[in-house]
Amino acid sequence: MKKTFKLVLAIAVCCLGLNESTSQHYNDTNYDKGSMSLLIPKLSELVDSALVYNGMVNYRKLEIEAKKSNLKYKRQYWTTNIGVQADSRYGTFNNLSTIDGDNTTVTLGSNTQQLNYNIGFYLKIPVFDVINRKSQIKQAKAELEQARNLAKSQEDELRELVIRYYEDLVLKQNLLELRASNLGNARVNMEMVEKEFKNGLIAISEYVRISDMTSRIAAEFEEAKSEFLVSKKLLENLTGVDIR
Repeated sequence: MKKTFKLVLAIAVCCLGLNESTSQHYNDTNYDKGSMSLLIPKLSELVDSALVYNGMVNYRKLEIEAKKSNLKYKRQYWTTNIGVQADSRYGTFNNLSTIDGDNTTVTLGSNTQQLNYNIGFYLKIPVFDVINRKSQIKQAKAELEQARNLAKSQEDELRELVIRYYEDLVLKQNLLELRASNLGNARVNMEMVEKEFKNGLIAISEYVRISDMTSRIAAEFEEAKSEFLVSKKLLENLTGVDIR
């Protein structure tokens, strides 16, 4: 009889110690609903921010500009075969002239300093360039269209990803609030059970069962909190928006 009493007393002391430790853990887990309730921007604002912030989307935009420049170059390349040449020379020139008279020819020589210049227009018609020009322009147009389609696809993927992360964050926030509410109720219930156990109103098995259930609820709250914070960071990293 004495051994049974000692055993029950030991279990009770152990459970009380466990509950005290658990209670301390609950007190340390101070869930402030205001600190976890975020002012999440509108989905459209997050999408717009992501389109501006995302490095791959910006890369695609620059690629389009490069393709536009390439098409413009292909269209204007033929002008390299048309041009104007000009040159000038300044210096001392020896001039010779002859005068024909009656049975006589007089040769006159002189030195003069003068500026000579020439201006000319040229037109080259390379056959290969003429034949290949249409094909090169067509290729440049196709490359530009490819770049535009790829950029649009990248933007569509980004929009979809932002929507998924946004909805996930909203879900995680709601779940966290629900877990916090459950934890608060479990705390109150545990305090009542502890008092009843100390007054001998409930069996030790019931006390242990409720204590274990409260611990599981606390663990679920911590998991929900971690998932909530991860979801928040992922959306911030994707959009470049600091969500508070």
